[in-house]
Amino acid sequence: MNPIKKQLAGLLIVFLILAGSTGLQASNMSQTQQDIEQLLGTDSLTIRGVDILTEGLILDTYEDHAFAPFWTDTDKIKELMLLINNAADHGLKPSDYNIDVLNQVLKLRQEQPSAEIEAEADILLTESLFRYGYHRRFGKVKANAMDPNINFRRQLFHQQAPSKTLELALESSSLTEFIEKAAPTGPVYRQLQTKMKFYRDVAAKGGWPSIPDGPTLHPGDKGPRVALVRERLAATGHIENNPGAGTSTYDAALKAAIKAFQVRHQLGADGIAGKQTFAAMNVPVEHRIDQIRLSLERLRWVKEEAVDTMVVVNIAGFRAFFFKNGAIDWETRVMVGKNYRKTPIFRGDIAYLEFNPTWTIPPGILRNDTLPAIRKDPNYLASKNIQVIDKNGKIIDPSSVDWSKHQRSAPYTFRQTPGPHNSLGMVKFIFPNSHFVFLHDTPHRELFSQTERNFSSGCIRVQDPFDLAELILNDPVKYNRSELDAIVASRKTQRVHLKPKVPVIILYITASIGTDGEVRFYKDIYNRDQKVLDALNGPVLIQLPEE
Repeated sequence: MNPIKKQLAGLLIVFLILAGSTGLQASNMSQTQQDIEQLLGTDSLTIRGVDILTEGLILDTYEDHAFAPFWTDTDKIKELMLLINNAADHGLKPSDYNIDVLNQVLKLRQEQPSAEIEAEADILLTESLFRYGYHRRFGKVKANAMDPNINFRRQLFHQQAPSKTLELALESSSLTEFIEKAAPTGPVYRQLQTKMKFYRDVAAKGGWPSIPDGPTLHPGDKGPRVALVRERLAATGHIENNPGAGTSTYDAALKAAIKAFQVRHQLGADGIAGKQTFAAMNVPVEHRIDQIRLSLERLRWVKEEAVDTMVVVNIAGFRAFFFKNGAIDWETRVMVGKNYRKTPIFRGDIAYLEFNPTWTIPPGILRNDTLPAIRKDPNYLASKNIQVIDKNGKIIDPSSVDWSKHQRSAPYTFRQTPGPHNSLGMVKFIFPNSHFVFLHDTPHRELFSQTERNFSSGCIRVQDPFDLAELILNDPVKYNRSELDAIVASRKTQRVHLKPKVPVIILYITASIGTDGEVRFYKDIYNRDQKVLDALNGPVLIQLPEE
């Protein structure tokens, strides 16, 4: 401790001796401070089997507090214990915050009070609050440790030292309300919490029955599998109060319930129970709970990115959303990258829109698709309206090139001309990034009718791009639909820069909330869930962002 802090600590001790203490006797308070300082002077501190993961942070915090105890208000202790006990409401584990050891040491603190127990309890409570607050603000799992492409911001609360945040938290009228300010939860997060509670209640009651293998079921069919389907749907509220419970007839009510189930599980909603529907029904309730837990964690990752106006893409849900005034104002279907050309998870800022765009073929597509196609079909470039441009900007005749010499690259630019044939369609939304990923129109609009839409080479194809353009440009006089149609009709490339830029967040969430307020479960198309779930269930790691 530096000399000034030592002087402050000494003055505080003198003050406490003279003034007395509301909790401990002055002599005990002084001894508690000494015990706290001694404990925090230990390398790799462990208290009652708990590794103090935030040791350096805690040392700085107590030094700034002259090693005096923080936890002198029993109401604040009770509130922290309640928060930890209810951590599962956020998909987190109370054991990560040392709930059992805290219960043990707080009991000892009451039954066998001593300065040593006080010191241990105070440090453990601080450690647990730091862990809990860290997880609520940043997530338990460090996002870019799962995927280096992820560039979501991680900022300290009010950009202040954690010691100051701790003091403010304990001085606040409500620890719960303070944490909600430091780590606010949006409407989707809160709705997912409600759905998770529902599914946890279902799990507590034993889950739902499994549907045995068998043929597709249609309206009018009868049998024990029909009765099981009815029971399965009743367990998740698709059939309210389970009318016809035990009935083995596939009636109109059951068909409507199956259609609702199919909508919530991203299946073709035809009301016919086939192989895919049965597979979704047979997913254990514990897996659905984990999907919601993962979504809550991933939403914590992007909390710092949430602004009033932004574009959000959910890769797993094949949907894009436009947020206005902090709420979803519009949504549409999208296509995302194929499994071997996955759309990355990251944030960017839409800098400009380009109407009647050209398309310059990126290196990966050139290497893997275009050059092999040219070697196979000499007319490929002409059929796709792709120009070959040399380093001097001159358009050359493709037939003058020996393409057999160019296996992986070529010293040319390959550019597709504007028009309805263009792979980017009639408009693209550019947010500069190292992935060469952006949002754009597409000439292949028929593919939006598919339930699973991972068809692109990594970019995001938008079903209603001109609706999105109007929303982003936000100028109903200069850029209304008629004006945009006129720009497109000109067939001339036109770029419109945005001031200010519009943030875009690309997410991967396999459980979300639909416009009807009901949960939606999506396939883990890129097999990304398990790695994050393992980390979410794994040991606690703390790595604060730089101040």
